[in-house]
Amino acid sequence: MQVDFKKIAKELAIKANTELRKDFLKLLREGFRKEKNKRAKKILKIILENAQIAKKERLAICQDTGLPLVFLEVGRDIKINKKIIEEINEGIVEAYKEAGFRASVIDILTKKISYNSEFFNIEFVNKKGLKITVFVKGFGSENKSQLRMFNPTTSFKEIEDFVLEAVKNAGPDSCPPFVVGIGIGGTADTALLLAKKALLERLDTPNPTPFLDKWEKRLLKKINSLNIGPMGLGGLTCLKVRIKTKPTHIAGLPVGINISCHALRSKSKVIKF
Repeated sequence: MQVDFKKIAKELAIKANTELRKDFLKLLREGFRKEKNKRAKKILKIILENAQIAKKERLAICQDTGLPLVFLEVGRDIKINKKIIEEINEGIVEAYKEAGFRASVIDILTKKISYNSEFFNIEFVNKKGLKITVFVKGFGSENKSQLRMFNPTTSFKEIEDFVLEAVKNAGPDSCPPFVVGIGIGGTADTALLLAKKALLERLDTPNPTPFLDKWEKRLLKKINSLNIGPMGLGGLTCLKVRIKTKPTHIAGLPVGINISCHALRSKSKVIKF
C-alpha cells in the first residue's frame, strides 16, 4: 500500500489551523450556553462565530498559526524511517505556504524564519496502523508553561496550589477560556510532555481513571472560581482540566503544566496498512 504522507500531513496542517476539534467545540458551546456574565458571553459568541467563519472560508482561526508539532503513534506492523518524517514535514511546509499561514518558526541564532516543522514525538503502541496528529501550538499559551520538581512527600493540595498559581500567572494572556493539561511523573521533560499530550486527549468524556476524573473536576471548579474570563473580563476561564501520569523516581515528583488557548487546534488521522 502506497501512502502519500506529504498529502496527509498537508491536509492535517490546514484543518488544524482552520477547524476546531469537535470535542473542544462542544465544550465551548456548552460554556457559552451556561455563561451568565454578559461581557464574557458576548466574547464567547464572537469566538464561536470566528471558528465558524474560519472553517467555512478555510481561514486561520488565529493569526498565530503556531509551532506545528507532530505526534506519531506507530503500530506494531509499521516501519518508521527518516523518509516518512521528511515527507510529513514537507506536507506541513506546503500547507503553510499555500494556505497563507504565518511562518512562526525562527532559528534562535540566525533569527531566520522558516515553515519547517522539526518537532516530532514518536511513540510505539501495541496496535495496528499509524496515527498522525498535527498539533498547532500558539505561544500566547505555550509561554505560560510551568514545571516544578516536588518532593515525593508532596500532598495533592500542594499540587493544586501550584496549578492555581500557574493559571493566575497565565491570566488573560493565555486567551481564556482555555484547557489546562497537567503531567505528573517521569522526569522533568516527561512531565511537560505528558501535560502537552493531555491536551490531545478527547476532552468531552470523563478521565478513564476515576481518581483523576474527580481531581480534574475539583481543579476545574477552583480554576473557574478565579473568575479571569475571556480577555480578563470575568466569567468562564477554563473548559477542561486533563491530567496524565506516569511512574517516577522515589526521590521526586515532577509536575508539568501546559495551557491551550480558546483555539485548541489539532487534527489526527489513522492510517491502516
